[in-house]
Amino acid sequence: MMKRVWRISDASHTEAILQRFSENYRKHSWCYTIARASANTLWVRGLAGGAASSQPAWSQVFALFADRWSHADSLVKQDLRERVSHLRDELLACSGDAEKIERILADRGVLLFRRYADGSAVVELLKQLKSSPQLALQAFDWRRRQLDYWTPMTAEEYSKAIVVAGRLKNVDLAAELFKEASNKQLKSTSLYNALMTAYMFNGLAVKCQSVFRDLKREATCTPTIVTYNILISVFGRLMLIDHMEATLREINDLNICPNVSTYNNLIAGYITAWMWDDVENTYRIMKAGGLIPDLATHLLMLRGYAHSGKLDKMEEIYELVKGHVDQYGIPLIRSMICAYSKSSDVNKVQKIEELMRLIPKDDYRPWLNVILICLYAKEDLLDEMENSINEAFKRNTSVTTVGVMRCIISSYFRNNAVDELANFVSRAECAGWKICRSLYHCKMVMYASQRRLIEMEQVLGEMDNVNLDCSKKTFWILLKAYTTWGEKDKLHQVLGMMCKHGYGIPTNG
Repeated sequence: MMKRVWRISDASHTEAILQRFSENYRKHSWCYTIARASANTLWVRGLAGGAASSQPAWSQVFALFADRWSHADSLVKQDLRERVSHLRDELLACSGDAEKIERILADRGVLLFRRYADGSAVVELLKQLKSSPQLALQAFDWRRRQLDYWTPMTAEEYSKAIVVAGRLKNVDLAAELFKEASNKQLKSTSLYNALMTAYMFNGLAVKCQSVFRDLKREATCTPTIVTYNILISVFGRLMLIDHMEATLREINDLNICPNVSTYNNLIAGYITAWMWDDVENTYRIMKAGGLIPDLATHLLMLRGYAHSGKLDKMEEIYELVKGHVDQYGIPLIRSMICAYSKSSDVNKVQKIEELMRLIPKDDYRPWLNVILICLYAKEDLLDEMENSINEAFKRNTSVTTVGVMRCIISSYFRNNAVDELANFVSRAECAGWKICRSLYHCKMVMYASQRRLIEMEQVLGEMDNVNLDCSKKTFWILLKAYTTWGEKDKLHQVLGMMCKHGYGIPTNG
């Protein structure tokens, strides 16, 4: 593998670039504010015809109409969303029935799409059908076939459809739509960004870079910060940190100001690569630069702190986004449970149980249930452990690792619960769980400690039934039991068997 030539040599170099971004952001924000104020002043002065005394009045009039225009624009957008939402609901009600969908689009869609000839209605419909991407593409395809002659397609409509196709893993369709739009002379930066996004969703870094190079060669389009954000995201998803940081350097060289999404994609990339120091540095510099972390930033940091086991910081971020996570962030809740299970927090059982109550009963995950089994086993909470074991048996979950099985039997041993252990071993055999000698040796030791020698000897038959031969440790357990309880005849038999198997006679035998 190539040496990391393009990687920004170390954390301090990366931090310096991010710090420069922060300073540029503050400077550009200040310049923009001044420039905007100056432009407004010149516009008002032009209207006033140079009459200084009338400037305050004109300024007030301008502000009044500006507010009204903004309000009117908001009402228009709200009206569009409501009209589209009615069409969306009708389409969702007929999802899966192609004929009904086409009929609804013909009856309701024609007037709506023609009313918004700029394509905004179609774009809004695709946006509102995000949870039903297949239906979204059906609606787009109908619009493309039926109305393109009367109301020509726009670049934004194609861009949105290309992204939807990418989410459906249909990169061929995404490329086809891009080519179709290009042939109609609809090339735009947003169209290139859409195709790059489609390739990003599918982990096609090489194709994404190829589209990026095509964009840079295009005379009428130029890459924007959105373009670079997509590149950073695709490299981060594939843990190509060298490429991600090279893209960051290119943004810096071009004096393009990063936005919140830029930092979010950097943080996501570092989390994927488990580079915790870089995660925290990026987050810190982002805040220092005047950019306000959004919900996505906090959710990323929550996941990062959970994976890195930094519980104090994890809990601090959780308090900021608790309402959202409790309702929508089930995967993050599972990550927090994993973090607590690995920690030494004295209240971790209580905290985990509080989080478990937020997960719906039907949202079962086998691996999470196994974590609970091990948690309760290590804490010697026998009833809770058995409840989780019963849940695993009920849902046909199979444990296939020796470590988990030993964790379970150790808890039974510490609680001196040999009958419960015997029941568990029997059920584990039938359910196809991992079978190892430790299960049977533990039973033998516990039976022997209670002088239940007949049951101890029956365990040897159970081992034979699952094709487990007696090992040296098996004989030592028998030897210890018979010695303790004075069973001399059986003791001599065991010594003979040990000699037969080549284990020799213990020096204190």
